[in-house]
Amino acid sequence: MNRTEIEEKVRNFLIEDLEIDEDKITPDARLKEDMGIDSLDFVDIVVIVEKNFGFKLKPEEMQGVDTFSKFCDYIETKVGGK
Repeated sequence: MNRTEIEEKVRNFLIEDLEIDEDKITPDARLKEDMGIDSLDFVDIVVIVEKNFGFKLKPEEMQGVDTFSKFCDYIETKVGGK
């Protein structure tokens, strides 16, 4: 799965499952401050990522992952080469 596919999948579930306004999803958009993702949304994200990408998010690995781009970077490191 390449970077474009990852970004598209993440963008789609943010819009469809979390009902985030598409205009708010930019590479530098901050997950909490700009997109309004809260701790309850994060629980949903854990389930969605596991379903879509086949791995479990680990909170300790998410330190510093605060923007859409960094979130996609994190996923890319987990699914790279698949």
